Amino acid sequence: MATPDATRKDTSRHNAARLILLRNAEIAAIAAGIAIASGYFDLALPLWPLFIILALIISLNIVAWLRYRRGTRISDGEIFSHMLLDVAGLTGIFFYTGGASNPFVWFYLLPLMIAATILPRTHTWIMAAVTVICYTSLFLIEAPVESGHEHHGGHASGFEMHVFGMWLGFVMSAGFVAVIIVGMAHTLRQRDRRLAEAREHALQNERLVALGTLAAGAAHELGTPLGTMAILTSELEHEYNDAAHADLHEKLGILRSQVDRCKAALSVISADAGADRAESGHRLPVGEYLAEIISEWQSQRPDASLDYHTGEQAPEAGILAERTLSQALVNILNNAADASPDDVRLQAAWSAAELSLEIADRGAGIDTAVQGQLGKTPVSTKNDGLGVGLYLAHATLQRLGGSVTVRNRDGGGTLTRITLPLLTDKTG
Repeated sequence: MATPDATRKDTSRHNAARLILLRNAEIAAIAAGIAIASGYFDLALPLWPLFIILALIISLNIVAWLRYRRGTRISDGEIFSHMLLDVAGLTGIFFYTGGASNPFVWFYLLPLMIAATILPRTHTWIMAAVTVICYTSLFLIEAPVESGHEHHGGHASGFEMHVFGMWLGFVMSAGFVAVIIVGMAHTLRQRDRRLAEAREHALQNERLVALGTLAAGAAHELGTPLGTMAILTSELEHEYNDAAHADLHEKLGILRSQVDRCKAALSVISADAGADRAESGHRLPVGEYLAEIISEWQSQRPDASLDYHTGEQAPEAGILAERTLSQALVNILNNAADASPDDVRLQAAWSAAELSLEIADRGAGIDTAVQGQLGKTPVSTKNDGLGVGLYLAHATLQRLGGSVTVRNRDGGGTLTRITLPLLTDKTG
């Protein structure tokens, strides 16, 4: 699935390609108009200024085409600047071909409508102001080409009224585009963004359902071998309980406890989801809940060192002690311990409404190519990892109304920030 940044880049490149094609048509139309006006209608046009302006427009299009061919990222600001240069070129052409009386002066509406369709609202308002100023300048400044209507008294007055009406109609049209069309385009972009987010959430839910199905199947298949291992380790532990085998007895005890942990985890997976949530979803004071999480994690990772600090605390704050949330937090702590077992830091602070956690390590950090995919798809930075743990942790925290961000620390390592809403008196 394409990332939002890649989608925006593709959209900008498509828009740039369309503008290059439109500018080619504009160049052809200007060249044909000059040729017809000077050759067929025998108008005394100032050809050199017109050729210079046309050459500048061609040069602009060549530069735009070369940047497009190189695959360079084309931003909205660059597209907007090219469109402003197009407006400047049109203004020069109109100035030397009749000014405001030029019948094609309505072309000013094209860059304005394009801006309203593909560019942000601010750019469109600026484009509307620029085109109105350029048109007004043509209306006020006398054009170097005689229009042929000045020597007919009554007709001249009517023609001037016609030109004024054209200008007034353009100003009204520009205002309409800048206000109404921009609002409609903004609404459509918002709708497309919401649809993209809905599709991303639907894809994430499909992956979670698939992972849940696989987990249930794995729990069923692993139940028998784990049961066998539990029986054998228990028998061996009783058999070698004398002083001569103290070291072996201790290691068998550790092995049995790890097997029991696996069985407990599988029983949670196999349990009915509704019953499991009802059993585990009880209210606990935040400090007590965090102490349980740390105790559970340290029993799994006795080799890791944790530096735990608390900041602001609201004693009355409570949290929904749900099993999936506990697994998510333990998983993130395990990731930190895998990266740097001797340097894991947990900073916690909470108000009556929100819990804030920072989990930091001094490992190798996260590759920038992977960072944008975290939480959206299963990604692993470990050679023997499946990439599922952090993905499920993101999904769990988001489902509970929280958020999680992962970034690289200054000086090396990873910093994970977690926020979670807490239970109020009404929700408790």
